[in-house]
Amino acid sequence: MISEQKKNKQLFFLVAMPRSGNTVFASLINQNPEIVCTANSITLDIMKELHHLKMTDMFRNFPDYRSLDNVLDVVYDNYYKDWPQRIIVDRGPVMTPGNFEVMQKHFKKPFKCIVLLRDLLDVLASYMKWYTENSDAFPNKFNLKNDEKKLSWLMHKSGAIAKELEAIKNSFNYPKICHFVKFNDLMKNPREELQKIYSFIEEPYYPHYFENLKDININGIEYDDTVVGKNMHKLHTGKIEKIYNPYVEKIPQRIKDKYGHIRF
Repeated sequence: MISEQKKNKQLFFLVAMPRSGNTVFASLINQNPEIVCTANSITLDIMKELHHLKMTDMFRNFPDYRSLDNVLDVVYDNYYKDWPQRIIVDRGPVMTPGNFEVMQKHFKKPFKCIVLLRDLLDVLASYMKWYTENSDAFPNKFNLKNDEKKLSWLMHKSGAIAKELEAIKNSFNYPKICHFVKFNDLMKNPREELQKIYSFIEEPYYPHYFENLKDININGIEYDDTVVGKNMHKLHTGKIEKIYNPYVEKIPQRIKDKYGHIRF
């Protein structure tokens, strides 16, 4: 028999560009044992791959839509069924028009999104600092000769930044289901911003702490940053605060000209 906890599990989404406060937010909200914010989630990719099966010759030769839709309908329920937390915040670009359409068709329950906002040049400066200080960072592995080429590659249209930007843009069309949190506000007043989030998800506030945050550990699993590069998800010690990043001044002018207008 399915437990009451599993039947009553709630799903929210976190929409945010990489390097825009995801890890800090997850470390904060995951202090509450009832809530978990995931790492960058594969659930939307599972939905996409299943949906794309409808375009294959094998499926079209015997187009059993109802059976495949039955699988799509329960992806999230099955993926998170053994997680002990009552509230799941799944991190992924659910608000791109394509993803949103698939979710509306198959999830069949209302859901809400927390949207983290950070100026794009600050995001790119954070990447610059990370890949400059960590030689094994993945942008250093593609024989890209300078920062302009590395940052341009990071902005390619199928990459994580572009997908999340598309999701953020579309989320402004759905203000009733999206709650927006600016990175600078989260760094300056984390308690106040969390209180607003708790109000949005209709849960009582939990007494969080805001210094010396713990690295992400979800159900005994931690990031393995040997895959993407050392310190990709390393949190600063001490108090939560916005730290000036001098790399924002080092962003190539062509990158500034192309993306400097994307501010929140």
